[in-house]
Amino acid sequence: MNGYRSYAAIVYVTQTEAQAVMRMFDWHELRIPDDDQLYHEAFILRDGKRLRVISAQQDEMGMTASAALTMKMIFHFAPEYVVMPGIAAGTGMLKSPDRQEYGDVLLADSVWNFANGKFVSPHKAEITFGEIGFLPRPSMLKITGDYMKPVTDYIRSDRNEFYVHYGPLATGTAVVANLSILEKQVISGYEETEGVEMEGYGVAYAAAHACEPKPHVIIAKSVCDFADEKKDDSYQKFAAYTSCGFIKDLLETVLTTNCTEPEE
Repeated sequence: MNGYRSYAAIVYVTQTEAQAVMRMFDWHELRIPDDDQLYHEAFILRDGKRLRVISAQQDEMGMTASAALTMKMIFHFAPEYVVMPGIAAGTGMLKSPDRQEYGDVLLADSVWNFANGKFVSPHKAEITFGEIGFLPRPSMLKITGDYMKPVTDYIRSDRNEFYVHYGPLATGTAVVANLSILEKQVISGYEETEGVEMEGYGVAYAAAHACEPKPHVIIAKSVCDFADEKKDDSYQKFAAYTSCGFIKDLLETVLTTNCTEPEE
């Protein structure tokens, strides 16, 4: 017996993301005794199996909340996959103006915490912001494994209707709307970084440190802005929609599963 009691647990943050997630499946509210978190439950059919999917919304932004909620969902529901859709800032503007568009999906092959480090005097650091110097101490978690091969095969196939960038996502502790931060603190750390957000590292950290059976991780957020001074909310709904559409395709047709049907 593999120990998985659910197919997937979906973690999301903002109300805009919540609206997109709620359109994915036919959800029903679920409460757990002695837990004040509101969960939603749905069932999908895969290869003749009736598979359970759970979703829940963080009560605030950031890695601490994402790690806490993810660990709790793993404990309650033992999912085979922990999944985070949502919105993110693309880094394409620093690479090529036309490389990324609003609504493009950023599928993480790793997540790294670019906020880790030490603030020092500017003469003691290579990264400086006026009178402030920063010594980065980034930490990275890889999102790899055999379960990702069907996903990468899918994004390169004609079946995929989304434009997907596959690479690292950077997680920080604050919203970024400044290209100087993006260039000095993010791209300088990992040039291949495809986007910036605030929760993915917490989700991956919780999954990596959970008890067995550890879930697989899928983080796929879509571009709603480019972390510059023009940042606004105009494309958040569209980005949440494309992210959730991509995740829905993965859950319904792509991801392999060893999960058994839930008991009635």
